[in-house]
Amino acid sequence: MTALEEIASIAHLLPLEVLKDVNQRCMDWMAPGGKEDDPYIHQQLRFAKRFVKGKEGK
Repeated sequence: MTALEEIASIAHLLPLEVLKDVNQRCMDWMAPGGKEDDPYIHQQLRFAKRFVKGKEGK
């Protein structure tokens, strides 16, 4: 599973604003030729996972 696929799998756990931001960052990265599994996309995945984890802790 690529990092982008993992983001998609947790998308339902993210608030719309966060999902839009992560999505836009990924699209901006891939537009000039970035790949779904590049380190930058993994960074966005880590951010999304941390957000979900923080939300669960509240």
